[in-house]
Amino acid sequence: MAIVATADDVVKPMTGLHLYHGDISNCSMRVRMTLEEKGLEWTSHHLDLKKKENISDEYFALNPNGLVPTLVHDGVVHIESNDIIDYLDQTFPDPALRPADNEQDMLEWLELAASIHVPAIKPYVYATMIQKKVQKTAEEEAKYNQLQKNEELKSFHAKHAGGKAFKSDELETSKQILEECFVKLEKTLEGREWIMGDQYTLADISWIPVHFVLIGCGYPFDRYPNITRWANAFSSRNSFRKGITDWCADFSKV
Repeated sequence: MAIVATADDVVKPMTGLHLYHGDISNCSMRVRMTLEEKGLEWTSHHLDLKKKENISDEYFALNPNGLVPTLVHDGVVHIESNDIIDYLDQTFPDPALRPADNEQDMLEWLELAASIHVPAIKPYVYATMIQKKVQKTAEEEAKYNQLQKNEELKSFHAKHAGGKAFKSDELETSKQILEECFVKLEKTLEGREWIMGDQYTLADISWIPVHFVLIGCGYPFDRYPNITRWANAFSSRNSFRKGITDWCADFSKV
């Protein structure tokens, strides 16, 4: 569970659920969906990532990685989206979003989604869609490098700093990782409605934002009929609308 100790006098008095999030962030999408599935009241603190509203002393004091989302629950700060949705399901267990048995398999799907975020999802999304749209000015880059202490994230953003483009081999590595994951997901969904079987769980919530964002970037999901069928089933869920499309109707138009 990723909890951040903070001395922020603004955060400590907060009661209830407060979510710092970005409309186009796939990680934010999964937390918004979980909050909606649970029917929980939450206070929105939206950060416009295209305007670099997350690159500030105030936000890095809240989340040391400068990433969205960040959940504040009764003054306690939680980061890392898959840890957050697991926390929400354990803290507010009705309705349950985890299987009564085989919970470890579900957690492994959450861990897999988290593990490929920086090496695969972010490079693909940046290289194919949003690199130019979120390009930092020299001043913003200097500010980011001053605030950012996470070397993995600092290295990632250095690859497209100053108008540089991702190298072709880096994009190919990203594609290989994604393909391995989607081949696994395609096989898992054979004969199943949801990733864990008949029950809709956090595993589905963790992965559908990845699909939504990547298909908006032109990823070829036509090769995966089971994934396509699974993804189409979300259109009828209120949490998909309120957690994703109300905030980002079409990622291809970001």
